[in-house]
Amino acid sequence: MRLFWHQRDLRTRDVVGLSVAARDDTVLPVYVYDADAFGPVGRRHYGFQMRGVRALKERYRELGSDLIVRSGDTATELASLADAVDADAVYYGEHYRPSRRDRQQAVEEQFAGTDVDTEPRTDLVLVDPGRLDASYSTHSQFYGDWERSPKATPYAEPDPDALASVDDGTTVPVPNVDIDLPDAGSAAARERFDEFLDTGIYSYNDTRDDLARAVETPTQAVSRLSPYLAAGMIGIREVWAGASDRYDAVYGRERKNINKYRYELSWREHNYHLLAHNPGLGERNYTTFPNEIAWRDDEAGFEAWTRGETGYPLVDAGMRQLEAEGYIHNRPRQVVASFLTKHLLVDWRRGARQFLEKLVDHDYASNYGNWQWTASTGTDSVDVRIFDPVSQMAKYDAEATYVKSYVPELRDVTADAIVDWPTLTDAKRADLAPDYPDPIVGRNHGYERAQRVFEEALGKR
Repeated sequence: MRLFWHQRDLRTRDVVGLSVAARDDTVLPVYVYDADAFGPVGRRHYGFQMRGVRALKERYRELGSDLIVRSGDTATELASLADAVDADAVYYGEHYRPSRRDRQQAVEEQFAGTDVDTEPRTDLVLVDPGRLDASYSTHSQFYGDWERSPKATPYAEPDPDALASVDDGTTVPVPNVDIDLPDAGSAAARERFDEFLDTGIYSYNDTRDDLARAVETPTQAVSRLSPYLAAGMIGIREVWAGASDRYDAVYGRERKNINKYRYELSWREHNYHLLAHNPGLGERNYTTFPNEIAWRDDEAGFEAWTRGETGYPLVDAGMRQLEAEGYIHNRPRQVVASFLTKHLLVDWRRGARQFLEKLVDHDYASNYGNWQWTASTGTDSVDVRIFDPVSQMAKYDAEATYVKSYVPELRDVTADAIVDWPTLTDAKRADLAPDYPDPIVGRNHGYERAQRVFEEALGKR
């Protein structure tokens, strides 16, 4: 008998350790709720994840088995269960978040010197971080090595005969949350992916930043798989294989569009690589600066940003989408992060924690890796990257479709005026939309101040 310890891999298909464990022995799947190991996690993501555990339990029951659910210290619970069923090995997927690393280490120590082997497997990524260099200064450097590395095909779901015939009466409590959540589980994830493969992937590069399309046909503009990948309800090998199959079957512009989607997956891989080699990614600047960055203690600005009341329409629409849906489209996600860390000069860690609280698709590696990239403390090839929220809106939401869908105060204002809102006079803004706020920082002032502060931190002034 072998145990498979589920963590953030809430599925039965394309799970490396589960598939390997089931090849020549009976497997008993187990999930341990260990509050100390979760670390800080937002209620929305936690609620979605617990719904995923429930869906996983239902899937095992369909296969004639069951997911054993325990609560308490992970190492202790696994040891107790292994002793009860006379297991000779515990398989699991490697994780890189510090709290999960600590839990894995505790499990390894628990079974050290016993007759029970521990068998970790690389599961969260296509390429094991240990196969690449420990440090890359830019994504392009990482991508070159990563692209050349072989990538495994998806692993099959275990044969039902390989799963232990058990019946666990434990129920999985699912907390209430303040928003509607996507349907949880691997079946819902696959349905979402199949819809994207049949529609949006063929135009992905052309339309992924089209914010009007993101409002009108949100499941075609982008994949919207991020909640499922973040909770492990679909395997990354399955996603890569699905996209690659479509890539191999087409030519010309469609192939270019599909390859852009595959390229975007490399950013997720890079963030996991960063976290694997830098456990402090969520706490410390990745880049070393000669001088301290002069972050501002701007509580009023931070609160206006969280409420979506900065007077910058694209920023406010993004933050209101976050509040309403637990999700932000990638383009405004970058813009709101840049606005906080550059125009307001608020420490990126505060923004990342706000995302942790609100995102359904919160992923530790991607959240902190992307915040650091946008804040110019990560692996960007540009010393100081600043997203101008006015020009970004003019380029990606010129008709204000996205903004108007989340900022009702501006629905009767012309698109041109919304785009130019931060540069209009106070009187003009008051006449057009008296209930919508004036900008909390000047467009040029915020830009120039950020440029100066980061150049000073870099020792260029």
